[in-house]
Amino acid sequence: MTSLRRTGVRRGVARLAAALLLAAGVLSTGSPAAGSAPAGEPAGATAPPGAVVVPVQTTGPADKRFNLVVMGDGYTAAELPRFRADVERHLSMLWSIEPFASYRSYVNVWAVELPSAESGVDCDPSLGAPARDTALDMGFWGGCNPDSVQRLLTVDSGKAAAAADLVPGTSSANRQVVALANSSTYGGAGGSYATASGGNALSALITPHEIGHSLGNLQDEYDYYARGVPGAAYQGGEPSSVHHTLLTERQMRDQRAKWWRWLGEESESGGVIGRHEGGLYSTRDVWRPSRHSLMKTLGYAFDQVEREVMVRAISAKVNLVQDHTPSERPLGADRTVWVDTLHPVGGELAVEWRLDDRPLPTAGARTLDLRGLDLRRGRTYALTATVTDPTPFVRDPAVRGSAALTRTVRWTVNPALGTPSDGARAAFTGHTATSAPVSARSVVHADTTHPVRHAPVVTWALDGRPVANPGNDRDLDLRSLRLTPGTHTLTARIPGTAQELRWTVDGTAASVAYELSPPLRTVRRPGQPVEYVYDGAFTMRLTARDDQEGAVVSQFRVDGDGWYTYYGWPTDAGAPFLFSPSGTVIDDLVYGKLGRSRAVPWDDATPDYGTHTIEYRTVDAAGNVGRAQRFLVTLVRP
Repeated sequence: MTSLRRTGVRRGVARLAAALLLAAGVLSTGSPAAGSAPAGEPAGATAPPGAVVVPVQTTGPADKRFNLVVMGDGYTAAELPRFRADVERHLSMLWSIEPFASYRSYVNVWAVELPSAESGVDCDPSLGAPARDTALDMGFWGGCNPDSVQRLLTVDSGKAAAAADLVPGTSSANRQVVALANSSTYGGAGGSYATASGGNALSALITPHEIGHSLGNLQDEYDYYARGVPGAAYQGGEPSSVHHTLLTERQMRDQRAKWWRWLGEESESGGVIGRHEGGLYSTRDVWRPSRHSLMKTLGYAFDQVEREVMVRAISAKVNLVQDHTPSERPLGADRTVWVDTLHPVGGELAVEWRLDDRPLPTAGARTLDLRGLDLRRGRTYALTATVTDPTPFVRDPAVRGSAALTRTVRWTVNPALGTPSDGARAAFTGHTATSAPVSARSVVHADTTHPVRHAPVVTWALDGRPVANPGNDRDLDLRSLRLTPGTHTLTARIPGTAQELRWTVDGTAASVAYELSPPLRTVRRPGQPVEYVYDGAFTMRLTARDDQEGAVVSQFRVDGDGWYTYYGWPTDAGAPFLFSPSGTVIDDLVYGKLGRSRAVPWDDATPDYGTHTIEYRTVDAAGNVGRAQRFLVTLVRP
C-alpha cells in the first residue's frame, strides 16, 4: 500500500495502475472502478436500493466523533450474516492495535448493509471470471482492466459516497469509509476510500494500515515499489515524512529532530527504536525508526513514532471538550460551572481549573462550585478550565499542546450577577456502554446533567463494595483496582436518586492453546518451558477461547521480537502458520522465517539454527490482554 493520493484510476492510465503494485499487494490510491467518478465526485450517484445503516458502536453524536463507515459489496441478502462476521473480525483486529485500543471511545462505527443481487465481485480471481451484479461495483484488476493488476480491488466511489451519506451527521471530514468485498482473494486499496477483501486471512490487517495512510498521513516503509524488485537508493533531501530520515542518531539528538525522543527504546513493533535502513520504496540511503512496523509488514503494531502521529490524528477529529457552561456572557458567583470531556478507554483526561491564572485545588473535577471560592463583589474574575490528554503515547510538546490534545474554555465571573434556578434534575446523560462487558484494564465513565445550584455526585461500587474515586468522579480507572480474575459487577449511582448504571467487568482474558506439527522429539525439563526439536519446517495453530462473546485476536512473537497477529496462513485463514528455516515466499513476500524474520526475498535467508522462544497471548473483545505463555523450539541442521 502506498500513501499516494489520487482521485481515480481510469482505463486511459491503467498502465500506471499496474506499475503501482506494491508490497502488501494493494494500492493506497482511493481509486474507483474503471469509468466511475473520482473520489469526492459522486456525479449524482444515489444510494443503492435496500441499504440499511446499522450502528455497530455508538460512543456519541456522529458530528462529535470520528466515524468509521464499513460497507459490504457482493454479499447477497442471505450472505449478510457473513458480512457482519467480517466486520466484527476487522474491528476486533483494529481494537487490538494501539492507539485504536485506547481511543476506540472516540470512534463511532456504522455498518451499511447493501444486499447485492449476486454473490462475489467482478473479475475474481481472474479477468475471465464473470462480472457480478453488485451494489458497489467492486472488482479486482482495477475494475476488470486488463492493463491493471489482480490485487487492485476498486469500488465505485460515487456509490460508496452515496452509501456513506446515509449515515446522518457524517461527512468526508469526519469519517473513513472501508468497503469490504465478499471474497477470499487477497486484495484491496486505500486512501480516500479503503477497500479490502472481507474473507482473506490478511484483509483485517489492511484496514489499520490504510487508516494510517489516510488519517495519519503515514508513509510506506517498504524498501521496494513493485513486489520482487528491490528499490533503488533514495535520492532527494530530508523526507517530509515524520518516520523517515537521512539524519544519523547523533544528528537527530543534536538537532532535536524526527524521532529523537524515542531513540534507544524498545520498539512496540519489535527491536529497538533507532535507525533502520530502507523505506519510501528505497533499499538504501534513507532510514526508518523500527526494523518492522505496521507500515512495513502487516501483522506488527505501529511503533511509538507512528503511534504518536495516530494519537494526534484521531484526537484532531474530535474535541476534548464536548460541552461546557455557556461562556458568551459573564457568570454569577452563585452557581456551578462545568465541562464535559471525552473519555479515552486507555486513560483519564486531565482538567485544570484556574482563577485569574491561579490553579484551584479541584483534583481534576469536571464541575466547580463557585460559591466555595468567596469571590468579592466589585470586580470580575477570569476563570479557565484546561482539558489535556496526558497520554504517554505523546512526547512532542508541540503535539501535546496542539488543539488535538489541549483545549481551554474561558469564562468571566461577575459576583454581582445572580443566576436563576434552572430546575434541572440530577440524571445520567452519557456513559460507557452497558450492553457488553468492559475490560478490567479500561476507564469507565458516567456523565450527568448540570443543575446550576449543585453538582451531582457519582458514586461507584464494585461487587457491592464502595470504591473511592475522589476528584474526577465521572471516570473510574479499573486498572487502579487490580481486579482478581473472574467476572465482576460495577455500578455507578447518583445518591438521592433512582439513577443507577450497571456494567459487567470481564477480569479474565481469553485463553489460547497451541498445536504443533509432530517434532523430531520433545524435551521436558523441570521448571523450563517444553521444548520441541525440528530439522525443518513446522506448523503452529493457535486456538483462542473466551467465556464472553466477541472475536478474540491471537498474537505470537519469536525471541522477544514484536508481537505479530496470528491470522492462519496468508493463503488460507484456516491453515496453521508455517515456520521454516528460511521462510516461505508467497507473491514475492516472505513469511514464517524462524528466528530473525524476513519480509522480502533479498533479506538474509540464513537459517537461525539453535533454540528459539515462541510466546503467545490473546486480546479479547473487551480489551483484556492475556498473560504471555511460551514454549521452546530448537532447529537443528537436517
